[in-house]
Formats: sequence, C-alpha cells, structure tokens
Amino acid sequence: MTLTVVPTDEQAETGRERDSAATSVTKALSLLDAFRRVGPVAGVSDLARATDLPKSTAFRLLNQLAASGFLNRMGTGYRLDQHVFELGNCVPMCTPGDLRSIAAPFLSDLFANSRTVVHLAVLDGADVLYLDKIQGNATVKVPTVVGGRVPASCSALGKAMLPFGHKAVIERILENGLQRRTRHSIAAPGLFLQELAQIRQNGIAFDREEAALGLICVAAPILWNGSAIAAISTSGPTGRFDPAVLGARVKSAAHEISALYAAHMRDIELDRAGI
Repeated sequence: MTLTVVPTDEQAETGRERDSAATSVTKALSLLDAFRRVGPVAGVSDLARATDLPKSTAFRLLNQLAASGFLNRMGTGYRLDQHVFELGNCVPMCTPGDLRSIAAPFLSDLFANSRTVVHLAVLDGADVLYLDKIQGNATVKVPTVVGGRVPASCSALGKAMLPFGHKAVIERILENGLQRRTRHSIAAPGLFLQELAQIRQNGIAFDREEAALGLICVAAPILWNGSAIAAISTSGPTGRFDPAVLGARVKSAAHEISALYAAHMRDIELDRAGI
C-alpha cells in the first residue's frame, strides 16, 4: 500500500513563504547586478526595465535595499552604497595577504619605471575582470575601470591567461565567435589559436589596438600549479610605447608575483595541516 503524505496548512504556508523569500532575494540581487549595466546612478524605471521586473516590485525592493544599507537614494534615483564596497573587498582575492595585495608593490614598481597604465586582472568566464589599475596624471587615458570587463579574446590580459589551463574557455570563445572591438581585433579562429600557441611558448601577450584604437598593451600571466590565475599588463599609446622593453618588465614582475603567491598558498596549506 502506498501512503500519500498530505502537508498540513502550516507546512504548505512555510513552503510558500520560503519560495517567496527565495524569489525576492533573486530579484533583489538582479537589481544590484543591473547597476553594472545601468549605473552608477539609476532610476526605478531604468532598473525595472533592465531586470524585466514590474516597476512596483522594483520600487519596493530598491527601498528595502536602501533601508538595509546596500543602496543610497540620490534624488529620484539610486546608487550603490559603501556597504557593497565593503563586501566586495571581502572576497578572497582582495583580502590582505592575497592576490591583489601580493601584486600591489609590483604594480607600483612597474608604473614607476614605465609611467604607463598598469592593470591586474583575472578571467571570469570569457571575460577579463579588472582587479586593480594604476595610472598617473600624465599617462594616456585608458577606458578601463576596476570591476569592469572586456572580452578576453581581444585583450592582452585575456590572451596571456587563456593558454594556461583554460582550454574550455578557449573552446567556448571559438564556439560563440570571436568578438571584435576594433578593426584590429583577431577574427579568424586559426590566427587566434596560432597566437595563443606563441603566447604559451613565450609567456607574454600583446594587444595592438585590438581592444581600443590608439592603444598597445603587453601582458604576462601569474601562474600557480601551471594554470594562469591572473595576469598583469601595461598599456600605452601607439608610437610612444616600446612593447619589447616593457614586455620584459611585465614578464619579470609576473614571475615574481607568481613565486610569492605560490609561497603564500604553501603557507596556507601548512597551516591547515597543522605543520
């Protein structure tokens, strides 16, 4: 005989409340994520449209997020509040002693010696995600921001990381088609794979006006256990940028960061083992 368990009214109500709460959390997170596309200051209508939410629902959730300290009212609009900034700096790669802090002195030295724009980035899917950036008043303006993204296939940073442990990402990029940011971006899969093979052999990648016109970039991977966990780069204007000289500096800095990061991870493993 098969027994059928019929939930009580209280159990059914608890289940509905749980589903409703999960749905509300998902919607609230989608509103926060929309600031990457709409922000930095956005109104209810823009955010509702970006998330496909009813305006009344967006308005209610935005006010709840503001009351919780995640958003700040700016007239009739909203912007991310400092609480989001604090949370962002709690992710492992940004905490003291981790990747960003290990790389920071080398980025500073690279900037001081080259007076060019310097970046630290990681791969996130098929995109490059910028973790740090150093530029001066006299350096050329580079259209990048910390927390911003560019397609990995047309960025020296992305191309520096892809050949080292990211075969699945390469396959996804080729399957979806190579994105073109400028007329210099690589569009032919064969040429792209050939360049990645050279990068794996030489440990250095170049972007010659592929991400932005007028800019050249050289990058090198930060490696751990044979895979690229990040990359650093320096960028400058076409005609006033010597990629050969700066490439050697970038590669040397990336090698030193890799060694320090590996030592840091060994220390963590020893601590966990109680040694």
